[in-house]
Amino acid sequence: MDFQRRTTKPTVSLVVSDLSKSGAGRWGGGVRPFLLAQALRQLGHRVEIFGFGDDPAIAYTVDLPIVTIAPTDYPKFFQSARHLMKQIDGDIIYAYKPKPTSFGISLLHRLKTRRPLILDIDDWELSWHGGEDWKYCPTLKQFARDVLKPKGALRQPDHPLYLSWIEKLVSRANAVTVHTQFLQHRFGGTCVPNGKDISLFDPQRYDAQAAKQHFGLSDYRVLMFPGAPRPYKGVEDILMALEQLNQPDLRLVIVGGSPYDDYDSHLMQRWGQWLIKLPALSHEKMPEAIAASDIVVVPQRDTPAAQAQFPLKLTDGMAMAKPILATRVGDIPQILGNTGYLVDSSSPTQLAAEITHIFANLAEAIDRGRRARERCREHYSLEAMSHRLAPVLENC
Repeated sequence: MDFQRRTTKPTVSLVVSDLSKSGAGRWGGGVRPFLLAQALRQLGHRVEIFGFGDDPAIAYTVDLPIVTIAPTDYPKFFQSARHLMKQIDGDIIYAYKPKPTSFGISLLHRLKTRRPLILDIDDWELSWHGGEDWKYCPTLKQFARDVLKPKGALRQPDHPLYLSWIEKLVSRANAVTVHTQFLQHRFGGTCVPNGKDISLFDPQRYDAQAAKQHFGLSDYRVLMFPGAPRPYKGVEDILMALEQLNQPDLRLVIVGGSPYDDYDSHLMQRWGQWLIKLPALSHEKMPEAIAASDIVVVPQRDTPAAQAQFPLKLTDGMAMAKPILATRVGDIPQILGNTGYLVDSSSPTQLAAEITHIFANLAEAIDRGRRARERCREHYSLEAMSHRLAPVLENC
């Protein structure tokens, strides 16, 4: 596509597999596809989002055209896919995640329209199912059940078998973007780390003590995990560290809980003495919650799923100039540079020692938080994300 001959930048259609509250619709638009959309708009592109979701009540914080189709299983999915493809009209198609419900549809759309196709990969999808060890080896009877029963496993559009097939088609995209070194080593492409809106996540806009009072946290030294807890995210390790320290004013605060299951209820039952759960907040209200923290914790465990991820909560804390305590997993050390505190994964004892060190050396911790915000501004802002995206679009 010759950009020099165009009077306006081409329109980009982002195709998203899951726009539900447990997918990209969570936080009302603060996750990867919406960050891509904002970065593309900063480059002057008109952006529209298409995908599967059936909850019209989601309040998106980003003012974008969003078209959703109710999710369906096979064989009805083929009809839903055709309906969605008829509405995708961008000059460039940008598929989010290598799934049949996004990249698969986009590949079919390109066959018809010959429009350039970019694929964004922000997770190793098969890592949720065992990675390289996953195999589909059913008996004939089980295969028949998976295909013929109304809720059969192979009727699910994004079943792991189909994910393994579509991974082999990644090279068919005109360009690939990823957001971690792990994914770049596996799939190639251009690394485009997540960008943060540093004007929204700006500590100068919020009073920390007032925020603590607002959320009922004034009596505590607050360690905050501003994401959705899952076993690989290491929240249990922080709670075990607090149990070791046994200091009555320390609390771990999670915001919103898990949209996937009742894992946070399990945490509350086991460690309720050390845990406070705040209700789900919109993306626009998250900075105020983070302002109420003393330390932002990102205690990822060393699993393939964690290695592939760019934890958004990391740049939440960086942008808000908070001391950050994290583990040496994936890209976390590179993202933080020397602006945070790092320990080995799955080590409550090391976490406990660093928590003690941070509160005993607050001037040092505050200075690291200040430098973390500057690092976020330089490398992990929406502006930095736009800068990395520009050549990808220009070369399509």
